[in-house]
Amino acid sequence: MEKARILYISQHIVPFLPATQMSSVSRNLPQGVHEKGREIRVFTPRFGKINERRHQLHEVIRLSGMNLNVDDTDHPLVIKVASIPTARMQVYFIDNEEYFKRKAVLHDSKEKMFKDNDERSIFFIRGVLETVKKLGWAPDIIHCNGWMTNIAPLYLKQIFSKDPYFAESKVICSIYDEGFEGSLDSRMAEKMQRDGLTPESLEPISDPSFDALNGLAIAHADGLIVGSENLNDATLEAMKATGLPMLKYHGEEGYVGDINNFYDSILEGKAEAVS
Repeated sequence: MEKARILYISQHIVPFLPATQMSSVSRNLPQGVHEKGREIRVFTPRFGKINERRHQLHEVIRLSGMNLNVDDTDHPLVIKVASIPTARMQVYFIDNEEYFKRKAVLHDSKEKMFKDNDERSIFFIRGVLETVKKLGWAPDIIHCNGWMTNIAPLYLKQIFSKDPYFAESKVICSIYDEGFEGSLDSRMAEKMQRDGLTPESLEPISDPSFDALNGLAIAHADGLIVGSENLNDATLEAMKATGLPMLKYHGEEGYVGDINNFYDSILEGKAEAVS
C-alpha cells in the first residue's frame, strides 16, 4: 500500500486561513501521510481572504481554461498552486472571479452567509474532480474535509462512477462540527440535478442545512471519520447506522498513523464498522 494515492479535498487549510481543528488536520495530515510514502494531491478553494502575494500563489495555465456550468451559467475555472515550504507540499486552489474574489470566506461584513455558498460548493467540487482528470492522476482514496466537500461523494458515485480516474476510488469523509446556522439556497438540489444527479438522491438536501449536508456525505461515503470531539449525538448515530467502516475521534495529536492505517484497512477491505 506504500504507493497508494490520496486526494485531499479540504474546505480550509492552515496557513492560508486561520487555524481550526479542520484546517489544521487538512494541513498536517497530508504532510504526515506523504512522509509515510503515499502520493498526495491537496485541493482547497481560493477564497479572496487568502493573500496571494504572501503565499506566492500562481496560476497553472495548463490546468486552467475550462468552463463549468452551474445553474445554466458558465463560469471559468482557474487553477492556482502554492507550496508550503516547511512541508514540501503543494496545494492546488480552485478559483473563479465571481465566486471567490470577494475578500471574505463564507460570510459577508454583517456575518450573514453568502447567498451563493451552495454554488461555490458545487463549483469547487466539480472543479477539483475535473482538474484531477486533467492531471491524469487516479486517486485510491479521496478524503473530504468540511461541509463544502460533502457533496463530493454523491458526485463521485453518480456522475464519475464509470470514469477511469475515479471508478476504483474509495471516498472517506471526516465529519466536523464546524458548520453554519440556517440553510443554503433552497434551489441547491435543483442546481445539482441539472448536473445529472437523481432527484431521489438529492431529497435529503431539499432543505440544505448543515446537518442535511453532513447526512448526504454520510450516506454516500465508503468510510467515515469522527473529526470533532463534540459532534452531536444525532450525527454520530447516523454515522454508526450506516454500517460503514468508521474511525472514532482521533484527538488533535498523533492522528496521522491512525488515519493512515484506516486508509489501508479501507483499501484492503478489512475495515470494521463501529457499533
